[in-house]
Amino acid sequence: MLSMAVTFDRHPREVLQTEWHPLLLTTFDERLALLRQTGIDICAVLPFNTDMAALSARQFMQQILLEQLNVRVLSIGYDHRFGHNREEGFADYVRYGRELGMEVRQNSVFTDGDLQLSSSLVRRLLGEGRVGEASRCLGRFYTLSGTVVGGEHVGRTLGFPTANVVPDSAFKLVPQPGAYAVRVALADDEKHLWLPAMMNIGTRPTYGQHAQTLEVNILDYEGDLYGRQLTVAFVERLRSEQAFDSPQALQQQLRMDAEHARQVLSQHGDL
Repeated sequence: MLSMAVTFDRHPREVLQTEWHPLLLTTFDERLALLRQTGIDICAVLPFNTDMAALSARQFMQQILLEQLNVRVLSIGYDHRFGHNREEGFADYVRYGRELGMEVRQNSVFTDGDLQLSSSLVRRLLGEGRVGEASRCLGRFYTLSGTVVGGEHVGRTLGFPTANVVPDSAFKLVPQPGAYAVRVALADDEKHLWLPAMMNIGTRPTYGQHAQTLEVNILDYEGDLYGRQLTVAFVERLRSEQAFDSPQALQQQLRMDAEHARQVLSQHGDL
C-alpha cells in the first residue's frame, strides 16, 4: 500500500474569506519540500475553490478521496474537520468510511511535556520572539526566504554591512522585532552551506521611525548579495529592539550581539 499526503494549494480561508490574510508557517513550495523529505510516496495537491468548499464531508470523501485518489485508509489530525462549513465530526467520518469501504483513523495529540503542539502555539511563540521554543515544536528551525534588495547602508557605516531581505511571501509570519542569531543559506551556493549570521527585525529606532525591515549580517562574509535569494533559519533571539543614544552606542551593541550570536551558533552546530 502506498502512502499519500493530501493538501490544498492554498489556505481554505483565502477562498471563503477574501479579506483574510494568513500568517503562514510554510509557503506552498516549502510545504511540498517538507513533505518530500518525509519519504512519502505521493503528494496530492487539490485546488481549493468555491466548488470544493461546497462539498459535504461525505461528498469529499467519496468524490475526491475515493473516486479520484483511491484512498482506502484515511488518517486525519485529532482535531481536524473538513466538508462544507465543517459541520460534521470524526464519528461522521468513520460512519461514511464504513459506507464507502474506507477505514478512518484519528491521529493522537502531539505533546512536549505539558505543551500540546499545534500551529497556533508555534505562531504565538514566533510572535513573542521565542524562536528556539518554536523550533523545538516544529522539529526544525523556523525559516524565511527572500531576496536581498538595496538599503540605506547604515550597517556598513557601523562596520556591520547588512543585507535587506524582502520575504518571498507577504503572508509568511515574521518573528517579533528584535535581534536574532541565525544561519543563512544562499540559494545559488553549490556547497549548500549554512553560514553563521545575525538578523535584526525592526524599524531602526536609533535613526528615527522607518518601515520595518529584515536585515541580516553574515558574520565574516565578504561579497555582493544584492539581488540574491537566501533563506534564514532562526536559531535564538538575542535581545529586543531598542533605540540607542548614538550610532557609537549601537555599534558597541552590535559587537556584543555578534559575539553572542557566535556563542549561540557554536552550541547548535551546522544545520
